[in-house]
Amino acid sequence: MTCQVSAIPAPETVDIPAIRARYYVERDKRLRDHGEEQYFRPSGGAVEDYVRDPHRPVSPREPLTDETEVVVLGAGWGGVLASYNLVKQGITDFCVVDTAGDFGGVWYWNRYPGIQCDNDAYCYLPLLEETGFMPSKKFSDGEEIQGYTRLIAEKYGFADKGVFHTQVTTLKWDETIKRWHVGTNRGDDIKARFIIVAAGVLNMPKLPGIKGIDAFKGKIFHSARWDYSYTGGSYENPVLDKLADKTVAILGTGATAIQAVPHLGKYVKQLYVIQRTPSTVDERPNPPTDPDWAANLPAGWQAERKANFQRAAMESFQPGEADQICDIWTEVSRNLEAQFAVEGYPQSVEEYMAKREVMDYRVMERLRKRVEDMIDDPETAEGLKPWYRHLCKRPLSSNEFYQTFNRDNVSLIDVSDTKGLQELTENGFIANGKEYQADCIIFASGFEVTSKLERRWGMEQFEGRDGQSIYQHWGNGPLTLHGTMTHGFPNAFFIGYIQGGLNASVTEQFGEQGAHSAWIIAETLKRGKYVVEPTKAAMDDYVRTFEELEIDMSAFQAECTPGYFTNEGEKNPAWALFRGWGHGWDAFQKMVAEWRDEGSMEGMALSD
Repeated sequence: MTCQVSAIPAPETVDIPAIRARYYVERDKRLRDHGEEQYFRPSGGAVEDYVRDPHRPVSPREPLTDETEVVVLGAGWGGVLASYNLVKQGITDFCVVDTAGDFGGVWYWNRYPGIQCDNDAYCYLPLLEETGFMPSKKFSDGEEIQGYTRLIAEKYGFADKGVFHTQVTTLKWDETIKRWHVGTNRGDDIKARFIIVAAGVLNMPKLPGIKGIDAFKGKIFHSARWDYSYTGGSYENPVLDKLADKTVAILGTGATAIQAVPHLGKYVKQLYVIQRTPSTVDERPNPPTDPDWAANLPAGWQAERKANFQRAAMESFQPGEADQICDIWTEVSRNLEAQFAVEGYPQSVEEYMAKREVMDYRVMERLRKRVEDMIDDPETAEGLKPWYRHLCKRPLSSNEFYQTFNRDNVSLIDVSDTKGLQELTENGFIANGKEYQADCIIFASGFEVTSKLERRWGMEQFEGRDGQSIYQHWGNGPLTLHGTMTHGFPNAFFIGYIQGGLNASVTEQFGEQGAHSAWIIAETLKRGKYVVEPTKAAMDDYVRTFEELEIDMSAFQAECTPGYFTNEGEKNPAWALFRGWGHGWDAFQKMVAEWRDEGSMEGMALSD
């Protein structure tokens, strides 16, 4: 597949100072003083219990009191890839605990109409060469992805290790037996030698803290718990015919909403799309997988494709490198590569970044012009224009989202001036001082991505040596060695955006973290030891080096509207989402690989 350079406006036609000023205005009017605290975890009242599983019934069982080598917390991609790597290291005595009823994580819970991956599936779905699986198209449907997580579990022999419909409530290190007590909401006390915390970043739905949320007498649900019994249709066939006489409001225009809104617009009597900040939405090239292309891929093709995606989305193409991905994520780098091939390559990082900034503005101008071209009503089009830098929010693609606003039964309600929805009433909601009637309100408001650990993990206690709480230990942000382990919490491993290598494909990042964790566990046991933990000196040295190398993103973020990519506009947040190794992904992987190859496990204290 050959990518074309996008039709972007000429640089002399783009007034960068004026646009930058507009970016600041749009950012400032959306800022709220309380950052992530403007959201809350759903529980009770008019809102259902979001730990409840609407997809599968909970089977009764007796409490578990087993001893096991490893407990993996989470059955999403982090847990699946940690399990795969444990098996690869010869460790088979483990279990995988999750509140869901099967493997899949976010792909188990999210079954809203239109759900697809918004990354290239040939990169996003891991282990394609190993399993022989091939996605059916460039952007896989959610059902296909969830099924593939189950396929991996079955192929590598850990499908029967799931402890599902179970919430871990306590983790306590027991020095007397050198094991973790894993307590759950089902009365379990599993004694694990090692734990791998792979709770994910999209595991806990969040709701905006709107006044009157318990007052509304209609139907409320979060998009991550879509209620087909109310809307009609099914996950496999989302014909939402029960909404034909309903007025529905959906709050959000992020990754979920742009997929669900077209389906809602087809069936509801009236749809209100409530928006604080618009997304960038480009066309969605989603052809079926060409069988001839798939049959002729060389060995190692997926690793190279992932590397190509990483360079395009987060770094820069190598001179002469072709774009294998060809979508909104890679456009800026693709255009720059074409520009450099003509005028010459930058001679310094500073020159490169300056040229990238100009290209960023030109691409965003193209995307704003696309809104004008696709939406009939000028006021609606203006409201859907994204005024911020590329990658301030998750880049999205859809061939139906903008067109849906040309329907007579679909209205955009922009609430940026009031920094969000004002209030829910018994019969609807108040936006911009006006009350709207609604039968159903759907929150497409995302997940607890960067909030405090207590909120995200949902565990009452997580105590290491001497009763130290991880929530206090990491109260001002993570302290780790390699982004994987922390002093004072022996035999505990962490997978996520935690002070380590950062890859454009979350599955690639989680997979490498799982491989590193599994290697340390296996190596510890091979050496006849049962406890491994970073020394404080090694942890402190790593944290210091990490912070010294960290790239200052403050100038870029100053032009971004609030969202989970920017921690809702917080300054110096403890849990900023994208904090990667300053020298990049390849340098980080080389560093940890050399650490493993050297063999002494420097910085780790091993004991019986």
